Order: sequence, then structure tokens, then C-alpha cells
Amino acid sequence: MSEDTLFTEKRKFQIEEGILVLLLALSMTGIGITDYSPADGYVYWLIMIIIFAISAMIIAWLQSKHKASDIKHILREQTLHWGVSMLIVAAAFSIQQTEVFDEKSAGIVILLILSLSTILDGIRIGWRFSLVGIFLGVCAVMTSFMQQAIWIELLTAIGIVAMTILWEVWQYKRQL
Repeated sequence: MSEDTLFTEKRKFQIEEGILVLLLALSMTGIGITDYSPADGYVYWLIMIIIFAISAMIIAWLQSKHKASDIKHILREQTLHWGVSMLIVAAAFSIQQTEVFDEKSAGIVILLILSLSTILDGIRIGWRFSLVGIFLGVCAVMTSFMQQAIWIELLTAIGIVAMTILWEVWQYKRQL
């Protein structure tokens, strides 16, 4: 079945709008639940990540040419995207459980958001960018649990740089 006969542009628009309305309604429900019970809100938002992931996959599939290779690409990219989102949410929740949260919360949450953005952009532009994002996320969590995390973070950064250089040298030699 070709794309034209499977869904008309009007039908695609209706489906996308329906998904938008559903996600907004579910989000408003989640805000209410979180205001009433933060613990229940945490579980709700974890479930919402899965719902957002499925919705994004449906929309991406509607916008694709409906080829098997498109579906594989969509599933891989969206699974990575939303899987990393789930990890960052879990990291934010674990940081919130520490006693440090009140003093450093804004900086740590911003660092987690930057981590998420960097990892997700790395999925599209290259693994090194994702590696930096993973490093940022780990640093945010370490900072919330340890007083002198800077030295471990510095050694980790040096290790990452050394490993990527060694990887590139190895790849270059392998191509010769």
C-alpha cells in the first residue's frame, strides 16, 4: 500500500491533533496528581514517558514514507531518545531524594537537562556528543551524593578524552 492510499493528509493531521490533545490532557492530569502526591506523580510521569515515546513513534511513522527501513530507523532513534529521557528522570528523582537538593537544585537540574539535550543531539550527530552528555549526567548525580566529586569527575573526563583518542587512532590504523 502506498503512502497516499494508506493515510490522506487530512487523516494524518487528525491523528496528530488527536495525539496532541491526548498528551495535553494526560499532562494536565499528571500535574494535578503531582501537586497532590509527588510520589504518585513520579510514577505517573514515568508512565507518561512511555506514552510520549509511543506517540512520537506513531507521529514519526505517519510522517515517514512507510518503508521497512524507515520503521527500523524510527524505532531505534525514538527508543534511544525516550530511553535516555527515562534515565534522566530517574537521575533527577534520585537527586531529589538527597539532602543536598535544596541548595544545589537549580544547578543540578539544569545540568541534567543539558545532559539530556546533549545525549539526544548526539544520537543524531555522533556518539562523542552523546558521551559528553552521559558524562554531564553522571557528574550531576555524583555532585549530589559526594562532597569532593570534582576530582573523580576530572579523572573521568581525562579518561574519556584518552579513550576517544585511542579509539580514533585504532580506527585510523585499521583503515590503512
